[in-house]
Amino acid sequence: MQSSLSFQQLLLRASHWLALICRLVAGIALIGLLAVTIADVSTRYLARMTEGAISLRVSGSVELVSYLMLFALLAAMSANVEKSQVVVEAFSHRLPQAIKNRIQGLFLLGFTALGLILFVGLLDSAAAATRYGEVTQDLRLPMGPIFQLAAVLSLLLGLRSFIHALLGMIYATGEEAAHGE
Repeated sequence: MQSSLSFQQLLLRASHWLALICRLVAGIALIGLLAVTIADVSTRYLARMTEGAISLRVSGSVELVSYLMLFALLAAMSANVEKSQVVVEAFSHRLPQAIKNRIQGLFLLGFTALGLILFVGLLDSAAAATRYGEVTQDLRLPMGPIFQLAAVLSLLLGLRSFIHALLGMIYATGEEAAHGE
């Protein structure tokens, strides 16, 4: 009994630290996204107000926002995977909470598979981009590291989903899910 309790605590602790890392990445990406957007809008407005006398531009702002949004979404999904499930209680509303948590754990195995599939695909894309020297269209940034970071965030999605799938299926623990009412 003691070893299973410690394994459960280990899983919870690992999930907690991975969630903190993911929240940090998501926060940094969102702050970067907002900074690029504010800078782009401000410089455009300044150019318009001065009738072109001051024409500063944020080069590649659309590209930067796109990649920062990718990182923010993947990191936020990874950080909140156990809390963001929508439960439609048409079939489970009379079931005990322990059974609902086990079903949610089973459902999280799908997110585990999704995270791992994205991880493998993005690693393959990163290898190909590095091999062929692919760069972004506007800023000419190398695509390999962009795909690698997205792959790591996808792996974290799969890993946290797997941890919470185990917690749900074995220990019947789970977060309160959002109800589809």
